[in-house]
Amino acid sequence: MKIDLTDTTSSKINSALMDARRASGSTAAGMVLTLVIVVDEGSAYDALKAANDASREHPSRILAVIKRAGRSPRARAGTRLDAEILVGSDAGSGETVVLRMHGELVSHAQSVVLPLLLPDAPVVVWWPENAPLHAAQDPLGAIAQRRITDAVTAESPVDQLAVRAESYSPGDTDLAWTRITGWRSMLAAALDQKPTKVTSAVVEGESYNPSVELLGLWLHDRLRVPVDRVVSGGPGITAVRLRTRDGEIVLDRPDGLMGTLSIPGAPDRMVALKRRETAELIAEELRRLDPDDIYAAAVRTGVKSLNTSKGRAPAGAVVEADPAAAAGSTVVEAAVATPMVTAKVPAAEQPAVAQPAATKTAAAKKAPAAKKAATTKKATARKRSGA
Repeated sequence: MKIDLTDTTSSKINSALMDARRASGSTAAGMVLTLVIVVDEGSAYDALKAANDASREHPSRILAVIKRAGRSPRARAGTRLDAEILVGSDAGSGETVVLRMHGELVSHAQSVVLPLLLPDAPVVVWWPENAPLHAAQDPLGAIAQRRITDAVTAESPVDQLAVRAESYSPGDTDLAWTRITGWRSMLAAALDQKPTKVTSAVVEGESYNPSVELLGLWLHDRLRVPVDRVVSGGPGITAVRLRTRDGEIVLDRPDGLMGTLSIPGAPDRMVALKRRETAELIAEELRRLDPDDIYAAAVRTGVKSLNTSKGRAPAGAVVEADPAAAAGSTVVEAAVATPMVTAKVPAAEQPAVAQPAATKTAAAKKAPAAKKAATTKKATARKRSGA
């Protein structure tokens, strides 16, 4: 069922939802949360399709907020709310309300959304694109228990991780983090099967993919080892190598579908590591509404902790961050920086430090005077002793 309301109010939308529910023979809502999607017209179709698919696992009321400020001064001065209500098979397992806000109403979207929230139910806000710099301080983000962003849609996806780290508040998460759940599970299972000391790690993937950076930051945070960032052609993450004393634990996925897990002393195994659709990612995020402390620790580690290269750094090397990145930005540019690798030199093998020329000249001048003084002192001593 589809209901169109033009120049309407939140009260009229609530009444239309009740009428539609009674017409379908269901008086109870039967929904577990409210999902607010802040999106533009260009991305609304894909976002609503993903949310409707996710609602089959999590029945929810979906509120799509589309802001139309207007191009002309006259259009911006006016205020109008248009709504499109979808219930039944057109809205997955819940209800969908598309809210198109015009004019000055764009600046007061929370006043329209608040009366439409399900009573006593959690609220999740999702920005498929153009997320605010500080999600928790956004008027819509402030009313939510969970706030979902997607760094991959930003102009500079890797730089966006630094923004998310600086503005993190409990309840924030990013779909770039959700995309590496399978990788984290496989690597944790591999270390459970073969308990060993990991000395360093290598993460290979696309240069502009924030999920690659987050996976490296997670490994660095949990294992406390240096992590090399190697640029590959993709798709997405292509391989992770954990260097141990017994050999390398390798999780390789060159085609974005199936991966190969190699553990020293065990046969290679094929594992499912398919790149997931947005609907699956949203469904996973809706399974938990408490703060994700592991994500917080990983994203706050800082992307500058990773060494960036187009080749592979030698094992046992000491990895240093790019000085330019350490001085200003918190992000090492994946496609630009050349790795700075320095080897440890034992103290006994360090070359002697050469003396400056001025010091040598002064020492040469002092030598004859000192020799003459010593000779005079010896002659005086002989006379006194009667020699």
